Amino acid sequence: MKDDAGAEGAYHYGIMRRAIEAIDARAGDPPSLEELAAEMRMSPAHFQRVFSAWAGVSPKRLSQYLALGHAKALLKERATVLDAAASAGLSGTGRLHDLFLRWEAMSPGDYAKGGAGLRIRYGWFDSPFGEMLVMATDRGICGLAFAAECGRAGALEDMRGRWPEAEVVEDAGAVAPLAAGLFSGGEARLHLIGAPFQIKVWEALMSIPSGQVTTYSDIAAHIGRPRAVRAVGTAVGRNPVSWLIPCHRALRKSGGLGGYHWGLPVKRAMLAWEAGRAEAG
Repeated sequence: MKDDAGAEGAYHYGIMRRAIEAIDARAGDPPSLEELAAEMRMSPAHFQRVFSAWAGVSPKRLSQYLALGHAKALLKERATVLDAAASAGLSGTGRLHDLFLRWEAMSPGDYAKGGAGLRIRYGWFDSPFGEMLVMATDRGICGLAFAAECGRAGALEDMRGRWPEAEVVEDAGAVAPLAAGLFSGGEARLHLIGAPFQIKVWEALMSIPSGQVTTYSDIAAHIGRPRAVRAVGTAVGRNPVSWLIPCHRALRKSGGLGGYHWGLPVKRAMLAWEAGRAEAG
């Protein structure tokens, strides 16, 4: 995965982004395969191949997953009871997206230093959701961001601002072994750098299985702070390792998407991608 390898991911995400816009424009009257293909300026056969390669399901099925109402259907049909999910045990390890995650958290004292004494390396890589920024300390991945909606400069500035005293250097070669396999299985090491409350919220997110969702209020109840829904939402939004800590699986109680730090189109694409993979599997 080289620095310029984002072309394929950017291409696929660009098509999904345009498909979302086309589907939204025809809410209540889903466009046919031929109509969607025409919107994308592609032949129906090529459009079918692109969708199936990206999500593993047909454009017709995927268009249902990309629709704005899909989040409400997910909440009704595939909601996770966090207490039951966590009872399986997540003491530093967990399995998500066919990845085995090992993680450790920075101490509160070290976090308060704003990353002083840390060396963070980063690189740009391809992903199903466009260009992806991966950042890592010697202990594991500490940052993962998506630049499709905010651009490279915006994503990098956002992530660097979280640890203002850290030394941040571009070194894609050093990060590449950690970034390899994030979407195709294997093992990933995470180094969580956050306040204690944030890490409790992120740990709850890591207990949500792929293809399922929960609500901000359920997370608040699970961590013993049922009235702290707004604070939970803020902590979800400050998750520095998007996708691996699946903040895209957190929805409003009403079934609304809520927010997403890297753009709601990316959140919708992630939920659709997971639904397609689950169905294909």
